[in-house]
Amino acid sequence: MSSYTHELQIALLAVQRATLLTQKVFHTHAKGTLSKSDHSPVTIGDFGAQALIISALRHNFPSDEIVGEEEASSLRENPSLAEQIFALVKESRLEDAEAEGLLGGPVKDGEAMLGAIDAGSSGGGSKGRIWALDPVDGTKGFLRGGQYAVCLALIVDGDVKVGVLGCPNLPVDDAAELSAEVGGEGRGVLFAAVQGEGATSRPLTKGKLAEGKRIAMKEVKDITQATFCESVEAAHSSHGDQAEIAKRLGITQDSVRMDSQAKYGSIARGAGDLYLRLPVRKDYEEKIWDHAAGDLIVREAGGEVTDANGKRLDFGIGRTLKSNKGVVAAPKAVHETVLKVVKEVLSGR
Repeated sequence: MSSYTHELQIALLAVQRATLLTQKVFHTHAKGTLSKSDHSPVTIGDFGAQALIISALRHNFPSDEIVGEEEASSLRENPSLAEQIFALVKESRLEDAEAEGLLGGPVKDGEAMLGAIDAGSSGGGSKGRIWALDPVDGTKGFLRGGQYAVCLALIVDGDVKVGVLGCPNLPVDDAAELSAEVGGEGRGVLFAAVQGEGATSRPLTKGKLAEGKRIAMKEVKDITQATFCESVEAAHSSHGDQAEIAKRLGITQDSVRMDSQAKYGSIARGAGDLYLRLPVRKDYEEKIWDHAAGDLIVREAGGEVTDANGKRLDFGIGRTLKSNKGVVAAPKAVHETVLKVVKEVLSGR
């Protein structure tokens, strides 16, 4: 039995419950978009999902720290928006009473919700148990009806031990062809991994957890036939460098552009092969919540994840990956080949 069995169960259920809220927000509400100091959008889905997940974590692991993306000051200044979010949070519960009970049940009141959102203020670091949470990764994708993910990872002494991704718009079928298209039946998948125990996928449900099944990266025998995943936003990753890397590797297929850590989940189950996130600015630091869960899931599915210099991603420095630049994720057998070309292209800038 895993030493992280309880953490994995709570993380899976908490993420699953939060996806119920994000889907409800998408289908029935004006998204309530605000702009953060870095001009990135934040929606009522982000706030609500963060409140639900942190509430579940505090119920089960009261002494753990949490690094969350959002904070509640804008809601304290806007009581009507806070009220609107609490109405959603209060209604978002799992249909299975036992599963809901494991999460501590509904958030008590509006003040408890704001307190939960603000409990994600840990500075991170290399000591102790720290959860990294992105309540809606790929907010722009979420707003346009594309891919997004609810992401949660447990980092212990700087090492990612548990990772969960809830991807409501990805196909459940692990064999489905990689596509940026969204829509149709059979969508909504939960990816998970525990260090040393492999990676799984399972359908998202509204109640108790569905059965998980093992996933693995696809064996790439001919690099020219590989499929790239990359970010939709050019501000997140250099599309020009990516195109040049593909050309030098002899890859002629168009890359598939999608938002969020859904890219990590997609390559982990063999729907795609390579994921590059190439630095666009020298001073940009990736956030740990944007990569922790996906990094573990890909590595546990048989992949290798490093930065553009070949260094493992370091989640023990703080809230950002300040010692890393970019991300290169690929099956172990071809990672070195891809990394070599990445270094060549980036050194020629």
